[in-house]
Amino acid sequence: MSEVYLPLSWLLSLHVAATRNLYQAAHAFLLGKEAEEVPYVIGIAGSVGVGKSTTAEVLRALISLWPGRPKVDLVSTDGFLYPNQVLRSRGMLDRKGFPESYDLPLLLRFFADVKSGRAEVSAPIHSHLTYDIMPDQAQIVRRPEVLIVEGLNILEAGILEPSEGQRVFVSDYFDFSIYVDAEEHYIRDWYLQRFLRLRDTALRDESAYMHRYASLSVEQTTKEAERIWDEIDHPNLKENIEPTKFRARQILEKGSDHSIQSVLLRKV
Repeated sequence: MSEVYLPLSWLLSLHVAATRNLYQAAHAFLLGKEAEEVPYVIGIAGSVGVGKSTTAEVLRALISLWPGRPKVDLVSTDGFLYPNQVLRSRGMLDRKGFPESYDLPLLLRFFADVKSGRAEVSAPIHSHLTYDIMPDQAQIVRRPEVLIVEGLNILEAGILEPSEGQRVFVSDYFDFSIYVDAEEHYIRDWYLQRFLRLRDTALRDESAYMHRYASLSVEQTTKEAERIWDEIDHPNLKENIEPTKFRARQILEKGSDHSIQSVLLRKV
C-alpha cells in the first residue's frame, strides 16, 4: 500500500501547491490583490464495492500529515441521493445509485458554494444503516484546504446550465480525479462479501435496512445479493460508471486482494 499511496500523496501535494500558486498569481494579475484560498477538490469514482471509501480515507489520512497539517474533509455523494420516500414515489427505488436518483442541482450547488469560498457549506448525510437520508442532519464543510469527494457517478453527472444552455458536470469542480478500478468478477465478489457483512451487523437492529434479511439463511441472502447485483448494480456499472473511467486524471487498478496492481496517469 505504501508503494502506491505515499507517492500518490506526494504527487497530489505538488498539484495542490502548483494550483494554489497559479490561482494566487492569476487573481493578483486580474484584480491586483491576494485571493482567499478555496478548497482543492479531489474526486474519487468507481463501482459499488470497489473500495472508494477506503481509498478516500487513506488519502485523507496521508494528506492531513503533509507539512502544515492541512485540514482535509471527506464527503460522500451518497448524501445527495433523493430520500427513499421520493424515490419510491417516482418509482425509482430500484434505480438507487443511477444518475437520475441524485438531487443533481443540489450537488452542483454544493460544489459551486465550495469553490466560491463560502465559509460554511452543508451536505446531506446518507445512513448505510437505514439506507436513507438522515433527516435534520448535515455535514458542515468549513473551507478545508483539501476536500475529497467520493461517489459512483461523479465523473458523469451533469445538467444543463439554465442561463447558458451548456451542460455542467460535477467533475468541472474537481482539481484532480481518481477512478478506482478492478476486474468485474473481483468487484462482484467484494460486493457479495460486503452485502453479507452488512446483513450480519444488522441482525439485532430492527431499524437497520439489512435487518429484512435476518430471517434468511446465508445461502438465501447470497442469492438475493446476486439478484440485486445482476439487476441493479451491474447495469449501473456498465451503463453509467465504467464509461466515465477515462475521464479521470488517474486510474488505480486493483487485484483480487484489493492491492493496487497498476497506476495509470493521464498525460496532460
